Amino acid sequence: MTVNPPFRADIVGSFLRPEQVKTARIRFASDEIDAAQLRAVEDAAIGELVVKQAEAGLGVATDGEFRRSWWHFDFLGMLDGVDVVELDHGIQFQGVQTKPLGVQINGPIRFPADHPMLDHFRFLKPLAEKAGVIPKISIPSPTVLHFRLERDAVDPSVYAGRDELFDDLAAAYRDAVQAFYDAGCRYLQFDDTVWAYLCSEAELTKAAARGIRTDNLAERYAALINASLRDKPADMVITTHVCRGNFRSTWISSGGYEPVAEQLLGVCNYDGYFLEYDSERAGGFEPLRFLPVGDKVVELGLITTKSGDLEEPCLLRQRIDEAAKIVPLGQLALSPQCGFASTEEGNALTEDQQWAKISSVVDLARAVWA
Repeated sequence: MTVNPPFRADIVGSFLRPEQVKTARIRFASDEIDAAQLRAVEDAAIGELVVKQAEAGLGVATDGEFRRSWWHFDFLGMLDGVDVVELDHGIQFQGVQTKPLGVQINGPIRFPADHPMLDHFRFLKPLAEKAGVIPKISIPSPTVLHFRLERDAVDPSVYAGRDELFDDLAAAYRDAVQAFYDAGCRYLQFDDTVWAYLCSEAELTKAAARGIRTDNLAERYAALINASLRDKPADMVITTHVCRGNFRSTWISSGGYEPVAEQLLGVCNYDGYFLEYDSERAGGFEPLRFLPVGDKVVELGLITTKSGDLEEPCLLRQRIDEAAKIVPLGQLALSPQCGFASTEEGNALTEDQQWAKISSVVDLARAVWA
């Protein structure tokens, strides 16, 4: 087992919100408690979560995203120049829509020095270190902001069009990377639904309807990501999680990684990739051939977070062996397919089932890479 990230047994980031956190957030929204009281509940729950992650045998710990409502909008809405606004529709999943929110660009995009998630990490770090694990925080990829913009979501007095904001967006993310590094972060993750959407003709059609120029989009997004990572310190690990949609155990996109694999795996300067492989919607392992031989790692997301049913270890081992025919076993690792609660609503499984999934990841990783 590895002692540095990404780990042979790793996690995407979010966990089911405990009932006390859910209740406190409802009471805060109703003005029954203040921000300090809400934070005290979150602090206590995060402290317990970090201990549980360490006791489960993980080498990494997150704050479970307990302070967030969304995996992406919370971070994006705290950037200068970006507002989260109410729309007339949500994001369409299979049979359900999210709350009707989106992002608008109303000023130059900047990463503020007082971005609240820096304090989220500063709280996590000593807890993780006390538990003997590495603290990790996830933020949405810069591609997510661009891809989610509606047709009229950019103030033309700020940027002439959506593609004109790339330089400022990359600069904001370079500042974010440095700010998290200065806060002591050495394991950062960019969560990204966009690469999966680029594998789906249905999602590309929707993007075009929003006015997004979809030609050569994979190449342009790879360039945006590399510009964002350009000044990454040498001792900082930055991975990405490619998500196919994760809301109340539903999903959005289908399609194997072949259309984007060369750009995603071969061009983007990430240290590792959390790739969903828990269903036929992800296709086969053949696109992994674009992963350069070397230090990059693919975390095989073979264990679903969308249900509490446990996978058969022997079948999981067979799938790891299949992937190892394309990528050296030393460049592979194991994780759940996604987080357990990409939004505060969470997926359709219990906390006990959640931890059984984590145990499955840890036990199998030890058996394969001991």
